Formats: sequence, C-alpha cells, structure tokens
Amino acid sequence: MSDLSAAHVEAFLEMMSAERGAAVNTLQSYERDLEDASSHLRTLGTGLTGATPDDLRAYLAHLSGQGFKPSSQARRLSALRQFYKFLYAEGMRGDDPTGILDAPKKGRSLPKTLSVDDVSRLIGQAETEAATGGTERLARLRMHALIELLYATGMRVSELVSLPASVLAQNGRFLVIRGKGNKERLVPLSQAAIRAMRAYGEALAEEMAKEDPGSRESPWLFPSSGKQGFLPRQVFARDLKSLAARAGIRVATISPHVLRHAFASHLLANGADLRAVQELLGHSDISTTQIYTHVLEERLHNLVQNHHPLAKQAKKQD
Repeated sequence: MSDLSAAHVEAFLEMMSAERGAAVNTLQSYERDLEDASSHLRTLGTGLTGATPDDLRAYLAHLSGQGFKPSSQARRLSALRQFYKFLYAEGMRGDDPTGILDAPKKGRSLPKTLSVDDVSRLIGQAETEAATGGTERLARLRMHALIELLYATGMRVSELVSLPASVLAQNGRFLVIRGKGNKERLVPLSQAAIRAMRAYGEALAEEMAKEDPGSRESPWLFPSSGKQGFLPRQVFARDLKSLAARAGIRVATISPHVLRHAFASHLLANGADLRAVQELLGHSDISTTQIYTHVLEERLHNLVQNHHPLAKQAKKQD
C-alpha cells in the first residue's frame, strides 16, 4: 500500500472508531479488506486512492475467479464503499467509484429438506416407540403425534406446540390453525395424524387423571409446566434430533422447520399447485413460497423428458 493510500486508510479507520464507534473486530476486518484490495490494485498499476470503477470491477472479478462466494465479495465491496464515501466526504476524491458498481448477486439458498424415505423412517421409528409401554409411553405418544401432525399439515413449529386441547374434540379431517397475524387457515389431516393425535390425547387424559383427578385441565394439546404452559419448541427440536439419531438419519439435517420444508417439497413434487401450497403453509406472499420453485422446475423437466415426442425420439436414437 502506498504511503498516501495507507494514510487515507488510517484516517478512515480513525473516523470509524471515533465517530461511529466501530468495534475492534470490525476495524480489523475493514483494514484487511482494504489491504487486500490495495494489493491487487497495485498489480493493475494503480492504487487504492486513485482506483476507477473499472479497476474495482476487475478486483471483484478477481475475487470471483479465486472462488470467493458472492457474500464474501459483497463484504469486500461494502468496505470499499465505506472507504470511498469517506474520501469523497473529506474532499480527498471528487467522486465515489463504487457508486455505479452492482453488488455481487447472491444465489438464494434452497431450504434443507428430507427425502420421502427419510420421513417414512422417522415416522416409523416414532410409531414403533409409541407402541411400547413403560414410563416413557406418554412422551413417545406425544412425539409420534407431533411428527404426524407436522408432516401432515406443514405447520410452523410455534403453531404446532401451541395447538389448543380443543382440537381433540374435532371429528372432521380438517384442522383450523391460527398463524402469523392471528390469521386462521384450514389444513387437512391425514388418517395417520388423526390416529396418533387421538392415541396421545387418550393417554394424556389417563395420566392427568392419575396425577390429580380434581386438577384443572390444561387448555393446550401439548401441556408443559413451563411459563407458557405448552411444550417449548426447543424441547421438541431436541427430542426430534434424538429420534432422528435412533432412526439412522443424520442429526445435522433434521429440525422441525426441515419437516415443514419436506411437507411443501413433497406436495409440489407430486403435482400440487404452488398457490395451494402457499395457503397450506400460511404464507401471505407467494414470493415466500417460491423458494420451492426448484421442485417445480425439476418436475416440469422430467415431465418434458418423459412425455414430449421429440424427447422420446432422442432417447430412441441414443
């Protein structure tokens, strides 16, 4: 770094510390990023202070070529933006060369999900354990009911653990869920989910009658002694990982939210409409549901490959 650039970077870091109260780690990060940019710009025959927009584009292209993720490139560009805004504000430059630069595009990460086989193994493990007796019978029946309900409806985990006990009195195959913004939506229940819920409800009633026949019944389907009165979602998430380990499923891939994603992905893969899935998930905006369009794209690709006459003809020629 030239003496001039080094002096400007030092002045910039002093401003960030004194005026904006930047933390030590933040200042060190800025310093490293600016030093890296300065080092590459020197190979282009220029310096950090005098760099043009084209010089900075070349630097970003260099980062991309080195395999830096868009998020890492964006962080470097953010440091440069802050630096050049400072130079412009202080009259050290008459322009901001980063003003016309586009941020590196970040690919939208696809949601983690489970295969149909993995979900079947998970539910099978829960069902097998629920069929055994012993002191843990109620907890096992509860886990079986939780998983069947979650995979059958795609509920948010917060909606699941806070279901009212009144759902046990329902006779139909639909469940009314109160979601975000206090909005209600109707979701269908599978026969397996209904059976698991009822088996758990009966065991819960028996257990409560044993403990204190005169005690007031909990308003929650999954009661807890905690402050909220219902099962904490963290407890469910922990128990779910434990169940996944016993089912031979990699623990790192499982969470209640992953089961919600599996519900949506499996529906779309089997022909469900994106708008219908939006309603079932309780998304107020279709753009939120569009993270699953990769499933639709794969399905459409397979549809064309298997049914389009030209695709069939190409297969025969191969």
